[in-house]
Amino acid sequence: MPRRSVPPASPHPGAWWLWSLCLGVAATRTTNPLLLGLLIAVSAYVVATCRRPSPWSRSYTAFVKLALAVLLIRLVFAVALGSPIPGTHVLVTLPELPLPDWAQGIRLGGRVTAESLVFALYDGLKLATLLICVGAANALANPHRLLKSLPGALYELGVAVVVALTFAPHLIADVQRLRAARRLRSRPDSGMRGLLQVGLPVLEGALERSVALAAAMDARGYGRTAEVPPAVRRTTTALTLGGLLGVCAGTYGLLTAEGGTYGVPVLLAGLAAALAGLRLGGRRTPRTRYRPDRWTTRSLLIAGSGAAVATAMFLAGATDPAALHPGAVPLVAPALPLWPAAAVLLGLLPAFLAPAPTSAFEEPSS
Repeated sequence: MPRRSVPPASPHPGAWWLWSLCLGVAATRTTNPLLLGLLIAVSAYVVATCRRPSPWSRSYTAFVKLALAVLLIRLVFAVALGSPIPGTHVLVTLPELPLPDWAQGIRLGGRVTAESLVFALYDGLKLATLLICVGAANALANPHRLLKSLPGALYELGVAVVVALTFAPHLIADVQRLRAARRLRSRPDSGMRGLLQVGLPVLEGALERSVALAAAMDARGYGRTAEVPPAVRRTTTALTLGGLLGVCAGTYGLLTAEGGTYGVPVLLAGLAAALAGLRLGGRRTPRTRYRPDRWTTRSLLIAGSGAAVATAMFLAGATDPAALHPGAVPLVAPALPLWPAAAVLLGLLPAFLAPAPTSAFEEPSS
């Protein structure tokens, strides 16, 4: 019998999430539309190259549409509600609705300037890029493998998150399947009537899937906990809450210019305390893992490429903040800073490290 070649192991799902979140962190450090567009292009290329033929991989398009909707809403609010950004280049003057004295600082209508629109575009594009990076993580990481990799203390929370993340792709697939079936039967699939005829079977299928999942979880003993001493429970609670507070304070310090000195130490201390609390809390949930995922060299390089992009953006913000935040008043054309752009291109490394997608529905197990 000829020997079958073993397919290469796919990267760890946590590596994909770390890579995507680091790209999102890099997006929060700049409002330069050229760098933000480059981050979007990097995430789109990696998703197009590395995603598997699975239901959750289709969620990237939905996140892109959501990002476009967020950008459009931000521009509409800037036009309708005005902007605190002053400007001299008036594009159009809308009828202004007078408001009472207690609504000082808010206006409806009035002058729409180019400066306010550019500022709203930069601000909305930053949030849209962050959403697209999160969509890349949803499209690349297998949620079932990610659930297996969570520590025992986060198992129940991880199950809820994974169920929520997998519900949307299955819902989109059901809608597409039912609309295609109705078009083949020459029945309407749009409008109010088509929405009702498609929505009811989708809701029924979602309920049946939820009941089947609940029965399977109950049969496998979901929610079973072990007895631990009271001192361990109190220590776990103190470490977890203190660690989360430290992470929040450190993250706030990193995102503000005034907290740059204490942000990193507080964040690292909070992470250490939170990880220690999760380690102790895992004693309450006895679990076994069948063929657990390993952090291979490929997975570490993928996560490291995202961390390199985020680190380079932090350094660029400290050395040349004007290049990362082009001004809207006065209007200036954004320039592409060379070495931050080259650092963003490091995010393309997973496209060359991850194995080619297989034709099978499931990924090869590691």
